Amino acid sequence: MLAERRHQLILRALRAGGPAAVTDLSEQLGVSPATIRRDLVKLEEDGLLTRVHGGAVVEEGDQPFAEVAEVRVNEKDAIAERAAAMIEDGQSVLLDIGTTAYRLARQLHGRRLTVITSNLVVYEELADDEGIELVLLGGMVRREYRSLVGFLTEDNLRQLHADWLFLGTSGVRPGGQVMDTTVVEVPVKRAMIKAGEKVVLLADAAKFPGHGMAKVCGPEELDAVVTDEPVDAATRASFQEAGVEVVVTGKVKT
Repeated sequence: MLAERRHQLILRALRAGGPAAVTDLSEQLGVSPATIRRDLVKLEEDGLLTRVHGGAVVEEGDQPFAEVAEVRVNEKDAIAERAAAMIEDGQSVLLDIGTTAYRLARQLHGRRLTVITSNLVVYEELADDEGIELVLLGGMVRREYRSLVGFLTEDNLRQLHADWLFLGTSGVRPGGQVMDTTVVEVPVKRAMIKAGEKVVLLADAAKFPGHGMAKVCGPEELDAVVTDEPVDAATRASFQEAGVEVVVTGKVKT
């Protein structure tokens, strides 16, 4: 298991259940206590948790977006750069919530584009760029995830159409199903898919094979996937069967 993936699971376990012992985390993740201790040291250095005797705790007020934003930044930037190269000036772009979409927004400065989003960090990034027509979807604010959700967001999307949708995910199953752990975001993602002419999934290597209790879509609703490493054989076969182009940063596979 990749270290970044372990870090995500450790933080999720601490948020869900409060303080946790090293031995409990070791059993849950299937790694040695020594590995967990090293992970806890790193996460504490990053300011994401506090180590206590025998384990760790996440302080109140921890912000999931800020947490994830510090993970696999170089990989996300490589994905974002490749995704930005797909877009032509004058086109409309729909950006999902999440940190990879934010990294993509950073690549769009100086372009002549229309950007539509429910991602508040994307909005903040592009708000002062006068070359970009910026459309912020309405909805209920989820402060910890820096996003807008709900029926207002979905209604807005039903009135819009974009040349591109760049979609985020919690993980991708071997069958190619795009999953999410945040159930309230799923209806918005589905509405985005309907509003996008071409749907591109942005997913770093830690998302394969993925997790998540809510299905967003199947591979047949994707046009392409941009990732930083070749995907596992089972998922690659599912994408090939559905006709999904898999773009690996630096090279293209189909």
